Amino acid sequence: MSSNIILTHQEIEHKIKRIAYQIYETFVNEEEVVIAGIASNGFVFAEKIASALSSISTLKVSICEVTVNKQNPQEAIQTSLSADEYKNKGLVLVDDVLNSGTTLIYAVRHFLDVPLKKFKTAVLVDRNHKKYPVKADFKGISLSTSLLEHVQVVFNSENGDYASLS
Repeated sequence: MSSNIILTHQEIEHKIKRIAYQIYETFVNEEEVVIAGIASNGFVFAEKIASALSSISTLKVSICEVTVNKQNPQEAIQTSLSADEYKNKGLVLVDDVLNSGTTLIYAVRHFLDVPLKKFKTAVLVDRNHKKYPVKADFKGISLSTSLLEHVQVVFNSENGDYASLS
């Protein structure tokens, strides 16, 4: 099966900047926002969004890594920030690809145990194959794919970032 590039490095940079502006517009009346990225690629994407957001806004931006066992999402979820550090703040949960919604919905559930001012989600690629009622408030690209296709996002490669469909 061949692999098609669906987002180039330059397109990903553009999507990151656009999502950062959308987050800023949503949280403009807040002093601080927490960008929580799901471990591995979601966290890398969250760091890129946080960096872009810091460069365009006066918001205090905190970054949080969220560790979800993707094979068994019912297991306890770990975060690099304590609940007190994101309590009563705006939070954006970030992942690279939204496929079935399983990872995102369990991560959302974890954050619902703590009072937040505002809670949004962001993904680079939304595949539209949801098993759960979860949506991305901010998305880079929405794709209609078959269940047999696979979306891979690669960050920090020697050729720059890219997303491919195979």
